Amino acid sequence: MTENRAIHLLSPRLANQIAAGEVVERPSSVAKELLENCLDAGAQRIDIDVEQGGVKRLQIRDDGHGIPADQLPLALARHATSKIAALEDLEGVASLGFRGEALASISSVSRLTLTSRTADADQAWQVEVEGRDMEPRVQPAAHPIGTTVEVCDLFFNTPARRKFLRTEKTEFDHLQDVIKRMALARFDVAFHLRHNGKSVLALHPANDEVSQARRIAAVCGDAFLEQALPINIERNGLHLWGWVGLPTFSRSRADMQHFFVNGRIVSDRLVAHAVRQAYRDVMYGGRHPAFVLFLELDPSSVDVNVHPTKHEVRFRENRSVHDFLYSTLHRAIADVRPEDKLEPASSLNLQSQPIVSGLEAGEFGPQGHIPLSHTTSNKTEPTFQENDLNLQQRPQSNNTNSKGYNQPPTQASRTTAQYQVAYQKFTQPLDNLAESTQEDIPPLGFAIAQLKGIYILAENQQGLILVDMHAAHERVMYERLKVAMAEEGLRGQPLLVPETLALSEREVDCAEQYTQWFTQLGFELQGLGPESIAIRQIPALLKQADAAELVRDVLADLMEYGTSDKIQAHINELLATMSCHGAVRANRRLTLVEMNALLRDMEITERSGQCNHGRPTWTQLGMDELDKLFLRGR
Repeated sequence: MTENRAIHLLSPRLANQIAAGEVVERPSSVAKELLENCLDAGAQRIDIDVEQGGVKRLQIRDDGHGIPADQLPLALARHATSKIAALEDLEGVASLGFRGEALASISSVSRLTLTSRTADADQAWQVEVEGRDMEPRVQPAAHPIGTTVEVCDLFFNTPARRKFLRTEKTEFDHLQDVIKRMALARFDVAFHLRHNGKSVLALHPANDEVSQARRIAAVCGDAFLEQALPINIERNGLHLWGWVGLPTFSRSRADMQHFFVNGRIVSDRLVAHAVRQAYRDVMYGGRHPAFVLFLELDPSSVDVNVHPTKHEVRFRENRSVHDFLYSTLHRAIADVRPEDKLEPASSLNLQSQPIVSGLEAGEFGPQGHIPLSHTTSNKTEPTFQENDLNLQQRPQSNNTNSKGYNQPPTQASRTTAQYQVAYQKFTQPLDNLAESTQEDIPPLGFAIAQLKGIYILAENQQGLILVDMHAAHERVMYERLKVAMAEEGLRGQPLLVPETLALSEREVDCAEQYTQWFTQLGFELQGLGPESIAIRQIPALLKQADAAELVRDVLADLMEYGTSDKIQAHINELLATMSCHGAVRANRRLTLVEMNALLRDMEITERSGQCNHGRPTWTQLGMDELDKLFLRGR
């Protein structure tokens, strides 16, 4: 049992060292706090000089507006800041640093020197402090307009903390990562990094799209930029812009996920959940998406004063932000078509290939006029007429799959007219494919052969296309089933014996709040008391699911994020299984008509680049790649 002691005030030194435990974890956290001060000071160039991973020495210089000489000692005092003065300022913080803890905390566990000069000062002034005595020493110095902060011997007076530091390389990697994230947050600022006297990073201001792309490539790599989609959406006071990696550019770790809220680096569970949902249908199991995204909104609608490190934020309208992020990213990924992923066409010596339409090619066509099982390999090519492609003049077929679900003629995001034009463009054979323009040739080209009953080989403007026919057909069928389900709605199935579920009072309140939402998804929940409900009906498709566990999981999501997709996720899993069983199998011999029909369907189907399990459905081998295989041109 601890001994009772008299209550007393902590010494400034000890209080700062305790605060340092929250703010200063390693050299990278020191760099983050100092860089935020540089950006708040209006810096246009920041130079970072590091020794021994930042443990021995970390110096950051900026060309900002500087600090007046009489305010230098105050800058190192705890809870001293120029960013806020009243509670009203805290409710709409627009600056990066505002808590007034960073410099005091850093100086309490290091030897810190701060040198600064303002534009109207005759000379610079310098303040020095060591964690040991915390008494600042001020003296004149030589320095251009701006500020330099030098932090030496980090944790020299707290050896227990120093033991937790890793190797020099590990600490420098963390520090470099912070600088790169800052460089992504502010394209208009130049960043220069040196480590042990060697230049490591030199990023110049990026004020146009070309230079911004160059900075993205320098930080995230050329491969990311080549396989990223630009995003720029504004709705209801929320503005999301940046780059999201294609599902094929996934990572084994979540190490390339950069999200910024009003220019602030943020690691937020709500954001992570929305992104996971958006990628769920196209991401291979265990993989992580890559993105560089910027969310801009009214500062008063987001609370940045949640954690001392300012990594976390709290949105005042959680659900609206979540829905906006999810819907924007989900739509952007779904709208990716093969032509979006192909390089510009080059002049190729392609042989002429007859063009066929998926409308006449059996199961792959959107109306299913000729079933695959009724098509033989010696079937003659049909003769096309203009009115054969007019979907609006055709009667709707009653084609259903083995499970009884109707196959819809179009995708939800494509109108009938757009769908019709996509096929009409390729109704007549071209006399000379080599002389054709990109507009005359569909993105996935024309089938030329089937390999081992598994892959379709096709020739397009860029070279060779390889398609996994089962995976591709599986995605096409899956998307059609989802559209059919959305159009027909979910049918509920009453339980013979209602299932009683014991919950917390908060969970019951949540269930009552979202009663209408549950009803639309096929559930019927009835309150039995302050801490229990009865499940009287579930969606017919989920009759084999654990209803109680599913409801618990959904309520957990609703309470944390204000939304949940777990019910839809379970339904999608069933639809994916159905489409997997219904897709064309390996070793099934297809005619050119059928192969071309599948290619055409892929070009107009959402998410056709990945199968239902997130694996790629097709790949391109350009002429340059093929030439390298055979050492041509050397």
